[in-house]
Parts: sequence; structure tokens; C-alpha cells
Amino acid sequence: MIHYNPKDWFTFIFRIHKGDTVRKLLPLMLGIGVYSTLIVVLEKEYFKLPDSSYIRNVPTLHTVLGAVISLLLVFRTNSAYDRWWEGRKQWGELTNNSRNLAIKLHAILGQNHPEVRDFFKRVIPAYAFALRNHLLSTKPDREMFEDELQEQFDLKIDDRIHIPNQIADMMMRKITHLYQEGIISDAQLIILNEELRAFSNICGACERIKNTPIPFSYSVFIKKFIFGYVMTLPFGYMFTLGYLSIPIIVFIFYVLASLELIAEEIEDPFGGDTNDLPTDTMSRNIHNNVEEILQG
Repeated sequence: MIHYNPKDWFTFIFRIHKGDTVRKLLPLMLGIGVYSTLIVVLEKEYFKLPDSSYIRNVPTLHTVLGAVISLLLVFRTNSAYDRWWEGRKQWGELTNNSRNLAIKLHAILGQNHPEVRDFFKRVIPAYAFALRNHLLSTKPDREMFEDELQEQFDLKIDDRIHIPNQIADMMMRKITHLYQEGIISDAQLIILNEELRAFSNICGACERIKNTPIPFSYSVFIKKFIFGYVMTLPFGYMFTLGYLSIPIIVFIFYVLASLELIAEEIEDPFGGDTNDLPTDTMSRNIHNNVEEILQG
């Protein structure tokens, strides 16, 4: 995710970063430019269509279609941003839930049971890292348990099955064991159970966002609509703009296609694109917060 100063907007005009849509659309923009040039040259120099030609009325159709395509792109962008923001809210909830669980455990355990505090100091942040890797479809690495920690607490992680569920199960079994030993009371068990249940709810919500993309037909229709709209622009705008219509048509394509590209990128907020959520940074923040709370 790019960190920037939103007030320093003037420099954005002259800056092109790796996530800019110009880089991705440049081949298509060049192709649209060549196509528009060919149509304009043929109409003006070869066919020499008169100003009274019925093709001159094509811009009227473009005006109507432009309003339609604008509404579609607004809906598309808003839907994608809703998914991005929902993902951000879920990770914010994960941060708060991890802190709350650590604070409650610290208050319940006090200065006693250092091995229990050490267990949750490692396991709570491990859930965040495991969820991050799960959403990225990558295998766990250094963010998980160290070998000595696995030996100390007899922890076994199976990479072949749902890792966040395994870690949530470890925390639940540990809390249940503390209850059976009388370290935590009935009321404290109920309080802690709410925090533990939230982990699975957050994971399920993130999986829903990632595994439910926009319907295929809708996405294909928007792309075809943009392509068809832009390909017909040279036939009408040649009469009013002449050769100036070529760069204007390329710019129109850039604007419309960029909106679709941005929507595609942010509708999956858990990937590795420029505008995706910084889940690695948030996982490290959870690790630091939990360690600070349970270190005493």
C-alpha cells in the first residue's frame, strides 16, 4: 500500500508510480491511437465524407451512451471500494480483538502463570500472520512459531489444512484447560469466549470478500461496453474535431479503462497490489501490541 500526503495533490500530476494505470494501458492506448488515426485519415482524405453525412449524428448517440457507461462505472467503483473498506474494517476488528484478548488475559492472570502469558504472547499474533498468509494463499514462514516454542508447548501446525482454524483451536483448548484447572472462573470464560469467537468471524468475513468476486457477466459486459464505445468515437468526432479527435479519444479510453482497472484492483484488498491493504504491517502492529501488553 502506498503511503502519501493527500494534501500534496499537485505533485501527483507529474508523478508516475508502478501502480499507475498508464503503464498497464499504454499498449492499448497506442493501439487505440493508431486505430483512430486510420479512421480519421480514411474519412477525411480518402472517402471525403460531406458534412451532411448521417455519420455526423453519431456524437448524439455517444452522449447518451456516455451517461449510461458513467453510471455503470460509478456503481462498479463503489462496489469495489465497499469490498476494500469492508476488508479494512475486518482487519481493524482483528487488531482490536487481539488487543482486547491480551488485555483481559493480562488482567486475569496478573503476574502469575508466565508460561501461559508467553503462550498467548506468541499465539495471538500468529493468528494475524496466519490469516494474512491464508488470504494470500502462501505457506507460513518465519511469522509462525519458532521450533523451540513448538516443542515447549507441544504445538503442531499442519500446512495442508486451514491454519487459522488450527491456531484458533489452540487458543480455545488452552482457555478451556485454564478453566478446568480453576485458573479462570465461569464469568471470565464467557468474557474470553466472545473474543475467541470473533477470530473465526473475522476470518470468515475476509474469506467471503476474497472468494466472492464481482459476477463474471457483469465484469465482461463493462469491458465490452467500454471497448465498443471507444471504437465508435472516431466515426463521429472526426467531423467536429478533425485530427484533434485522436488524442481526445485516447484520453477518453484511458479514463474509462483506468476506472475499471482500479475497481478490479481494490475489489480484492488482500492481494499484493499497490492499493491493497498492508496486512503485513498490521500483523506486525498486532505482534508489537500484544507483546507489550503481556510482557509483564
